[in-house]
Amino acid sequence: MPVHDAAEDWPVVDSVDLHRDDWVMALRADTVHPPGRPTETFRRLVLEHPGAVVVLALDESERVFVLQQYRHPARRRFVELPAGLLDGADEDPLDVAVRELREEAELQAARWEPLLTTWASPGISAEQHHYFLATGLSHAPRGDFELHAEEADLRPQWVQLSELRDAILAGEVQDAPTVLAVLALDARRRRAAE
Repeated sequence: MPVHDAAEDWPVVDSVDLHRDDWVMALRADTVHPPGRPTETFRRLVLEHPGAVVVLALDESERVFVLQQYRHPARRRFVELPAGLLDGADEDPLDVAVRELREEAELQAARWEPLLTTWASPGISAEQHHYFLATGLSHAPRGDFELHAEEADLRPQWVQLSELRDAILAGEVQDAPTVLAVLALDARRRRAAE
């Protein structure tokens, strides 16, 4: 039997907004009816999120462009890859990846390759992450985009891919999207070498 996720939609008998404003995310409580159990319902909180992209920008010397960024909820500065939110459900993730690489890294890529797509935390969130490998890099001005809040303190850095992978495996780099992107590329390369 093949191993794969499958779309499935259990009936929602009630949905209540717990928080909704003009910010990117909202929180709702759904009352769900499991199929085949006519008298049972259960409540689940759902964090609505438009999704995000993550860009592993790799140059010809096997260096990865990373950003050191403060993240207030974790009270840490993380080593991260350029990333950003989709502006809406109908926005193409590749278009967002191109935009985010330009805005956060002042780079453009001649070649784009999808790495993988994941659900960030499907037990509570509808957030999907779309990962891309960007190569053939060159400078690109950020245009009229202005960095603000934590982004105003981004610290760019180039790091060897092997060094970043080793830091991840040693637990020194813990941002999940960065970990997934680097390990996905490493796994693809190992599989191709078999």
